Amino acid sequence: MVNAWRMIDTGADDAAFNMALDEAIAIHVREEHDLPTLRIYSWSQRSVSIGSLQRSADLRIGYCRDKGIAVVRRPTGGRAVLHGDELTYSFSVQTRKGLFSHGLLDSYNKISTALVSALLKAGLSPQSIMRGRHATSGSRCLHSPLCFRSVSYGEIAVNGMKVIGSAQKRWKDGLLQQGSILLSVDEGEVCDVFQPDAVEISGRSLIGLKQVMPELSHDHLKRAIRNAFEETFQITLVNSLPTQGERTLAHDLERIKYRADTWTFRR
Repeated sequence: MVNAWRMIDTGADDAAFNMALDEAIAIHVREEHDLPTLRIYSWSQRSVSIGSLQRSADLRIGYCRDKGIAVVRRPTGGRAVLHGDELTYSFSVQTRKGLFSHGLLDSYNKISTALVSALLKAGLSPQSIMRGRHATSGSRCLHSPLCFRSVSYGEIAVNGMKVIGSAQKRWKDGLLQQGSILLSVDEGEVCDVFQPDAVEISGRSLIGLKQVMPELSHDHLKRAIRNAFEETFQITLVNSLPTQGERTLAHDLERIKYRADTWTFRR
């Protein structure tokens, strides 16, 4: 029998609820209430998500408030992303046994393989940025606070420029991986949301997939992601919605955590 996983397409929502729902789904998957889950979503307003361990001082908070850019801290690590015209994915799965029980780098590699396949199916020519524990080439922006001006294991480039940035949160019994797939980029604003002394000069421009393939649509990319995950992992993705339990937990997490300054600006 082919294994079934869930695919949830929740459309656009605000920053705090997006993060809360990702965490709620991961908790339910870890507790064996739900199947492994691939979620696809977008953002109802321009938003900046910062990594769980990143300094909020890297951002120009006043600029973000003036421009109506929401700021949220992710449950996963990594560096900041300005969310706009993109698809965002999250993937939640148990790690006690089975396919994702072999550690951080192995799970990054497996998910990266599926994402590379998705971009190939969409008609692009992607490359995995990292093939091992170290960068394949030197970069002055390795530690930049901007996610798309930094590199880490298992992330994906087109034309030599990063287009998918991902980060994981791991527990003993499961993982949550979140990633941003850029379709178009306002590079000026990406730089404007950061403090001038926090942005390292990379020597590279940012790129969105529509710069390479202007006709690329959200729906086409979603189909490619679905097909790639099914083929890579030999599973069937079943269209689903968040359960009532996940939604209830998400609203609780949204209220007590992701809308709270004590979480967002804790560092």
